[in-house]
Amino acid sequence: MAKRDYYEVLGVGKGATAEELKKAYRKMAIKFHPDKNPDNPNAEAKFKEAAEAYEVLSNADKKQRYDQFGHAGMGGAAGGGGFGGGGMNMDDIFSQFGDVFGGAFGGGFGGGGNRGGGRRVFKGSNLRVRVRLSLEDIANGVEKKLKIKRLIPAEGLTYKTCPTCKGAGQVTRVTNTILGQMQTSSACPTCSGLGKSVDKRPAGTDANGMIRKEDTVSVKIPAGVVDGMQLKVTGKGNAGPMNGVNGDLIVLIEEEKHPELEREGNNLHYELYISIPDAVLGTKVEVPTVSGKVRISLDAGTQSGKILRLRNKGIPSLESYGTGDLLVHINVWTPKNISSDQKKVFENLKKQTEFEPQPGKGDKSFFDRVKEMFN
Repeated sequence: MAKRDYYEVLGVGKGATAEELKKAYRKMAIKFHPDKNPDNPNAEAKFKEAAEAYEVLSNADKKQRYDQFGHAGMGGAAGGGGFGGGGMNMDDIFSQFGDVFGGAFGGGFGGGGNRGGGRRVFKGSNLRVRVRLSLEDIANGVEKKLKIKRLIPAEGLTYKTCPTCKGAGQVTRVTNTILGQMQTSSACPTCSGLGKSVDKRPAGTDANGMIRKEDTVSVKIPAGVVDGMQLKVTGKGNAGPMNGVNGDLIVLIEEEKHPELEREGNNLHYELYISIPDAVLGTKVEVPTVSGKVRISLDAGTQSGKILRLRNKGIPSLESYGTGDLLVHINVWTPKNISSDQKKVFENLKKQTEFEPQPGKGDKSFFDRVKEMFN
């Protein structure tokens, strides 16, 4: 089932401010919180859908990418990328958006996370990697196996329960006021709300008992990506300390320049040079495409500047709206140095009326050709 538009999910327009987005998200989160909808099996799905929409639209870079490419630009095909992807649980959502929720949900959902002052969950940091792709890779889509070094808990690492909060992650204080006793809860100052601390830490690890280890991650890159696009592989970043949530792997796309083809959006351009005799007599030539060479025919009397459009020989749309075209620009090559005999041939041809410029209605002007190219 196709994802709904993020703006539609939150009920806001594309021009919504950061505060309006936050207000709309909080309203949806409260409305569909599973604890408040025990008899509605779809509530949790809608709750996560709203969280996914806010996670993208509240981030300037992600919002720009979404506005330009839609859901496909959010890395949905990159190994389970995207916020929702089925891997984000309720603890993840509350750990990332606690500032939005505040204390709106009281004791929280399912007893986990740091909601309502409970145990905190740390998220590991994201990792970033650049991937260089050829035009052929971009046209066909490709799966890349990337070697990365991630922080993971070291073997033999053990934890102990925090003696202050007894593992609860929070402490409760009772204060006497003129209105009577007031009870407040806050994160445990000893363990910072984690409920535990490192007990035995193997040698060579950091303060959290983490060690850097090389890992291989398989990333499926969809056809039609563009230079500078970022794809997210959920959960493949550094591990979260104290058995927290893994960070993500951010894959930055770099497009390699093709030796013969020039990309413009989903269309490709190729400059084809032909001789004067071939232009006059017509010929058959091979032109490169992203899927190999193709043979095309040029009619007799082909004019320099003519543009041939090879349908569906360009780059597939990232949004599955079809495939671009290959535009072949014809250039008649005029030699600069010719022999005296060759010069006599052209001087003789110059006197013949057939070689005088006689443009007809079918011979488009430069501006007509440019207009046709972009239509």
